[in-house]
Amino acid sequence: MTQTTSRASGLTILGASGRNLAAVLLGWFFVIFDGYDLIVYGTVQAKLMQEWGLSPAQAGTLGSMAFIGMVIGAVTVGRLSDRVGRKTAVIGSVVVLSIFTLLCGLAPSAAVFGLCRLIAGIGLGGLVPSVNAMVADLVPKDKLSAWSTVMMSGVPLGGSIAALLAQVIVPSHEEHGWRIMFFLALIPILIGLPLAMRLIPSDKAIAVQNNRAQHKGKTAGFSALFSPGLAPITVMFTVATFVTLLAWYGLGTWLPKLMMDQGYNLGASLNFALALNLGAVAGSVITAWAGDRFGPLASGTVAALLAGLALLSLLATPSTVAIYVILILAGVGTHGTQILIIAAISRFYPSELRGTGLGWALGMGRIGAVLAPQLAGLLLGWGLGPTSNYLMFAVAALLSSGCLLVLMRLQRTRRNRT
Repeated sequence: MTQTTSRASGLTILGASGRNLAAVLLGWFFVIFDGYDLIVYGTVQAKLMQEWGLSPAQAGTLGSMAFIGMVIGAVTVGRLSDRVGRKTAVIGSVVVLSIFTLLCGLAPSAAVFGLCRLIAGIGLGGLVPSVNAMVADLVPKDKLSAWSTVMMSGVPLGGSIAALLAQVIVPSHEEHGWRIMFFLALIPILIGLPLAMRLIPSDKAIAVQNNRAQHKGKTAGFSALFSPGLAPITVMFTVATFVTLLAWYGLGTWLPKLMMDQGYNLGASLNFALALNLGAVAGSVITAWAGDRFGPLASGTVAALLAGLALLSLLATPSTVAIYVILILAGVGTHGTQILIIAAISRFYPSELRGTGLGWALGMGRIGAVLAPQLAGLLLGWGLGPTSNYLMFAVAALLSSGCLLVLMRLQRTRRNRT
C-alpha cells in the first residue's frame, strides 16, 4: 500500500515528506480515535441496556445521538475548514471529541450520556472532512486515493482497538468497565494536541507551498455545490454516502447485540465485531491499490456490490466460520466504499470547495448513520429479528453501488464536454 524511499530531504511515503508527512500521519492518528469513538458505544451497549433498563428502541436512540452530532459537525466544520483553515478545524474537532467522550464515562444517567454523545459527535463529524481536506492539500494528487485510504483505515483500526479492549476491560471491571472505555478518549488530546499545534501548517503556508492564492474567507459556500455543473454530482455523492454509512455504522453499532440475540455470548459477539473492523483494515490495502489503478468510482462500485452480496448471505443462517468470512467481506466493502467516495469527492471539487463538499456529503450522508441505530432497534422491537437488520444493511450497500455507477456516467459525460 505504501511506497517508502529515503531521500536527502528525509523519509518520503507516497510522495509526502517532511512536515507535510508528519501532519498527514498525525491526522491519521486522530482518525484512529475517531474510529474508536464510533465503535465504543456498540461494545458497551448491552451493558448500558442492563444498567439503565433500556429497551432496544431506547438503546438505538442513544446510539443515534453521536451520529446526529456528526451531521452537525461534518457540515459546519467542513465549511469552516475552507473559511478559517484546516488547522483550526482539525484541532477544534479533536478537543470537542476528547472532552465530551470523557464526560460520557462520567454520565450518571442515559439522558446525560446522550447529551455528551451528541456534542462529542460534533467533533467526530468535523474531524474526518477537515483531516481529509488537509491531506488533499498536502499530498500529490496522483496519490490522493492511496492517502485517503490510509487516512480512513484509521476508522476500522480504531474500531478494532475498541473491540479488543472491551473484551478485557468490560468483563474485568463489572461496575465501571464501560466507563473506562470512554476515559481512553483523553489520549488524543494529551498526546496529539501539542503535536498538532506544532506540525499542522497554516492555510497560508499551504497556499504558498501549492503556488496558489489563499482561499481563506471566500464567500462561495453550499450554494456552489448545487451550481448547474455540480448539482447532480453533489446529489449522487450525498445519496451514496447516506446508504454506505447506514450500512457501516448500523453494523458497527448493532452487530454485537445482533449476534447475542442469535445465541452467541459476549466474547464471540465482540469477535464478530472485530472481524468486521479487521476486514475493513485489510480492505484498505485493496482500496488503496484499486483506487489508484482503476479510479475511486469504479473500485467503489465493486466494493459496495461485494458488501451487499456478503450481507445478503447472512440470511441463509451460515456456519460460524462462514459468518467470520462474510463479516470480513462486509468490512472490506462498506468501509472501503466510503474511503473511495471520499477520494472521489476530493477529486471532483476545487480546493476552495473541498472541505465544504466533503462536509456536505459526509454530513447529509451521516443522516444514514443517525437512522441506522434507530431503524435497527425498531426492527428488533417489532419482533422481526436480526435477519431484518442484515437485509436492510445489504440493500443499503447495493444502492450505494448503483449511485456510484451513475457517478461514473456523470464523470464520463463531464470529460467528453471538456
